[in-house]
Amino acid sequence: MVKIGNIELPDFPLLLAPMEDVSDPPFRRLCKMHGADLMYSEFISSEGLIRDAIKSRMKLDIFDYERPVGIQIFGGDEEAMALSAKIVEAVSPDLIDINFGCPVKKVVCKGAGAGVLKDVDLMVRLTKAVISSTSLPVTVKTRLGWDENSINIDEVAERLQDVGVQALTVHARTRAQMYKGHSDWTHIERIKNNPRITMPIFGNGDIDSPEKALEYKNRFGLDGMMIGRAAIGYPWIFDEIKHYFKTGQHLPKPGMTERIEAASNHLKWAMEWKGERLGIVETRRHYTNYFKNIHGFKEYRQKLVTTDGADDLMKVFDEIRDAFAGYQMV
Repeated sequence: MVKIGNIELPDFPLLLAPMEDVSDPPFRRLCKMHGADLMYSEFISSEGLIRDAIKSRMKLDIFDYERPVGIQIFGGDEEAMALSAKIVEAVSPDLIDINFGCPVKKVVCKGAGAGVLKDVDLMVRLTKAVISSTSLPVTVKTRLGWDENSINIDEVAERLQDVGVQALTVHARTRAQMYKGHSDWTHIERIKNNPRITMPIFGNGDIDSPEKALEYKNRFGLDGMMIGRAAIGYPWIFDEIKHYFKTGQHLPKPGMTERIEAASNHLKWAMEWKGERLGIVETRRHYTNYFKNIHGFKEYRQKLVTTDGADDLMKVFDEIRDAFAGYQMV
């Protein structure tokens, strides 16, 4: 069993990564249904929360059916991070996570996200500010370092644990790599094998199949793993990995019925949460992934991303059911 504060997780839990414009309540609900053990919100700007920015406040929405769930914040100012932690605590997540890993330029330029990897002292001060402002467990997600010449994750792990961080997730790339090239989990393995480190260590990066998940589980000996891009439009990956761990066998790939149900539920829940118009527009980006590699689907994908109105979209899903009845997944 893995523990983060008083949160008890299964042995070798699978975590859903916090992904901007992806990891919202409808998407998290699907991943929870299909085996995710711990989930995080999209990352939230500490300054946005303090300014009462509508988009930032919406990201605080969590629901009991998705617990345990953490809310992730980012920022480069100690006072703002401390105050945002108090705001987050008021909605009662199970934990607060700090993002020290986002490589996007507009975040890094503000001295936040992966930008903090260039100043470990600042990282520690920001972390202490959050921990001192909340009674919730505080965890961190970060990267190996700024670039291959400044990999400093060993120092980062020790110093974060020393100030009270209760779990660490490491995306096994540097900021310079962004999402390109190969992740290198040997650095995370080294942290896990450090006798000083007692907090749970989770790995992230390139887990896109049950085979790779089992290989990395056995090879690197971490406490669990976080899955991000591979879950977009494919929430079944969590159940598939868990089944493969237990049996060495593959679950059948989700058929068209399962894919239609997931995509239509995603849309319905998005409309319930965001309102009809925004829910329709923001779900469009997911359809390509739900129906990837489906022969003859182009016409229906075009309908899904151009049709307005809830009733008309549900009719499109009915058309898809009829057109692909009996379709065999390859």
